[in-house]
Amino acid sequence: MTVSSPVTELKGVAEKRAKLYKKIGIETVGDLLDRFPRGYIDFTSATPIAEAPVNEFAVIDCTVKRIIPPARIRKGLTVFKIVVTDGSDDLTVVIYNNPYAAKVFEGEGNFLLYGKVIGGFTRKEMNSPQVIRGDAESRILPLYHLTEGLTNAMVITNVREAIRAVGDGISDFMPRDILLENTLCARRYAVENIHFPVDDRAVMLSKKRLAFDEFFLLSLGMSYIKEKSRTENSFKMGDVPMSEYENALPFELTNAQKRAISEICGDMRRPYPMNRLVQGDVGSGKTAVAAAACYFCAKNGLQAALMAPTEILAVQHYHTLSAILEPMGIKTALLTGSLTVKEKNAVRKALKNGDIQVIAGTHALIARATEFQSLALVITDEQHRFGVNQRAMLADKGQNPHKLVMSATPIPRTLALMIYGDLDISILNELPKGRQPVDTFAVTGKLRARAYNFVKKELDSGRQGYIVCPLISSEDGDSGLIAAKEYAEKLSEGIFSGYKVGLLHGKMSAAEKESVMSAFKNGDISLLVSTTVVEVGVDVPNSTIMVIENADRFGLSQLHQLRGRVGRGQYKSYCILIADDPNEETRERLKIISSTTDGFKIAEEDLKLRGSGDFFGDRQHGLPPMKFPEMSSDTVFLAACRQAAMKVAKEDPTLERHPQLLKTVLRMFECGENGLN
Repeated sequence: MTVSSPVTELKGVAEKRAKLYKKIGIETVGDLLDRFPRGYIDFTSATPIAEAPVNEFAVIDCTVKRIIPPARIRKGLTVFKIVVTDGSDDLTVVIYNNPYAAKVFEGEGNFLLYGKVIGGFTRKEMNSPQVIRGDAESRILPLYHLTEGLTNAMVITNVREAIRAVGDGISDFMPRDILLENTLCARRYAVENIHFPVDDRAVMLSKKRLAFDEFFLLSLGMSYIKEKSRTENSFKMGDVPMSEYENALPFELTNAQKRAISEICGDMRRPYPMNRLVQGDVGSGKTAVAAAACYFCAKNGLQAALMAPTEILAVQHYHTLSAILEPMGIKTALLTGSLTVKEKNAVRKALKNGDIQVIAGTHALIARATEFQSLALVITDEQHRFGVNQRAMLADKGQNPHKLVMSATPIPRTLALMIYGDLDISILNELPKGRQPVDTFAVTGKLRARAYNFVKKELDSGRQGYIVCPLISSEDGDSGLIAAKEYAEKLSEGIFSGYKVGLLHGKMSAAEKESVMSAFKNGDISLLVSTTVVEVGVDVPNSTIMVIENADRFGLSQLHQLRGRVGRGQYKSYCILIADDPNEETRERLKIISSTTDGFKIAEEDLKLRGSGDFFGDRQHGLPPMKFPEMSSDTVFLAACRQAAMKVAKEDPTLERHPQLLKTVLRMFECGENGLN
């Protein structure tokens, strides 16, 4: 038997149980060993029954005093009671409708129970506790994610059998020098003790090794992908002076923008395709950087395409690109789903003939009917909103084109290098000159009326504003949350009855969203009530005030993204965060967002508070699932993993000298799972 063997080869796993395992993604013995516990029950420290606090969980080390005959209370309800003792006092174990659980107590010797103690000083009970025998191999019980019909005891039995059967086949792919440098235990030890630890130290050592493996393999895999993607271009780009571009801009580029443009142009002069991420804070000027890349490409006689996730954003990019590039003789165009058939055909004909040099658009760019004459640069904005296949389909419109992806989600650099290791990274960490920071205030619901009056003052001065709510309507979820649709009606009929109030939410059609955002941008709507769909939207320089309801329901990074919708013009701007019943954690989070407008600092704090799940989720498509994402908040640990991976990658970029590592990396990325051999 090997880790690749089907689970049915394990003793006790027939077809019925195999089907249950398949429901949770387990088909092989390796899959089973790779499904680590979600937690543990520690039976090593028992509390005497006499001292066990009522209404609290406790471990009890006991023997059976007597078994009370089962009582059938009513049809469908049978109660089993077992009286146990530890010498200090007695306790009654109560089990409902589970004769198998009760049968465990028929054996000899002592038992360890874990559960909530109920009752009082004269009588103590424990309902349906976790039970292990006193002579169990391990007194730390693993708890697994289950599905209906699959019990924790079943999984424990099968995992024990799997370790016995294939333990010797759990080979260690990690180079020995890396193990020593990072004080890592053997992989076999880690796998055995993550399931059945002998003590807390064994859990710590096992998690450290297995988490190190995850991030090491992730980083190494990204490096491998990057190396393999270095195929020659079918076109060459020469040097293009960027002074004409910079001089034509109606604003001065920041140093960060100049640095990013220089890096991009340098990449595009190389004989192999660029793969670069431009990561910038909200309002950091990513579009100007993208326009520079398009300019460089067009001046080399080649075509560039920018794909945005929404029509609203695509239109905004088109207007920005055309305003910058058209005066310099670079023909730009827009291709979206809302164009008429005639308009689409005209654009596609011009693209194919090479009459259009730069195009902005939505998914219409990847339609089969869209062809390019010489697509050499592909740009995707808000790249996490596209699947890897969609980005690849656009790239396939050219011959190994350069690829530039843009993201307005700041990520701490160490984590970014890990997640985006297949890409070179340019960071925009400066705001353009003249851009004013947004003053942010966190208040309770008691100050909502004052917040409304402040909004009215801004609207009365000719400015515009947003109110963001978590839900579309109260029917969609928690009635305690402000519901955007109902809220918009209430405001337009009440305190804001004299103002033009609009509504924007994700369930509207693309045409409806476009209509609302156009009306807001043109000033026909003064106050826009929206769900988080506005997080990625058009720039409205006249909008100066944003109120975010139920701010405690949002992550710090998302609050920062939303806040970035205001403060995009010359006027002083404000953001008011309302939390009706903030607890201590909420107050701490809102204090952070109120004290800084630095998206990277906020991302670091968000990482500490919530872990990296959201960041991995942003990348989502193409990344293997991470079993220890919480470890990514330890930047020192993360840096060590990456350093080790880069050491191997530098010595052996294609992993030819490390066949075991190569096999594991390929399995991790192609199958989406971390292999054991």
